[in-house]
Amino acid sequence: MSEVERLSFGPDGLLPAVVQDADTGDVLILAYMNAEALRRTLETGLVTFWSRSRGQLWQKGETSGNTLALVAIRKNCEANSLLITARPAGPACHTGNPTCFYRPLDPARDLPPEP
Repeated sequence: MSEVERLSFGPDGLLPAVVQDADTGDVLILAYMNAEALRRTLETGLVTFWSRSRGQLWQKGETSGNTLALVAIRKNCEANSLLITARPAGPACHTGNPTCFYRPLDPARDLPPEP
């Protein structure tokens, strides 16, 4: 049995995949992969996801050119999520930011009130 076959895809057939910049260590994006997205990523060396909103495969950068070149993939201890290291060709976020994680929460302002 291959390592991919040992992964625990969720009931929807998806795994969360966190992408980290291989050079800086910055967390770039959180997206989801099904078995086909993972297979394409391993075959092409370009990170591909499953778009939950569009219901189809989505190679990062297919329209923008801001691809993610695969460096490595690690699975977590329960084999139900992935950590992908990649080299981005341009910003990872559709907003033009280098990472999707650019908006801080301010605990003093953003903490919801207690029930």
